[in-house]
Amino acid sequence: MRSGPMRTAAWMVAAATVLSSSSGCLIPLYSGDPIRRAQQLIYTSEDLRAITDEWERIWFLDQPSHMTPYRTHGGIL
Repeated sequence: MRSGPMRTAAWMVAAATVLSSSSGCLIPLYSGDPIRRAQQLIYTSEDLRAITDEWERIWFLDQPSHMTPYRTHGGIL
């Protein structure tokens, strides 16, 4: 059996309605309890901060600079 264009359009409208009615994810990322959610957000931000520190350590960006803070002329004046 072939479905008509009206049936296809109805399925498209139904799918768009179902998909647009949900806000966010189907499974929430954080808890609904405000105290527990704050704790989870703190853990997440600490993990992201640790990633930045790890990235700097891997690329040796956390080493002290041995360059002078001002420009010097290396030639004879």
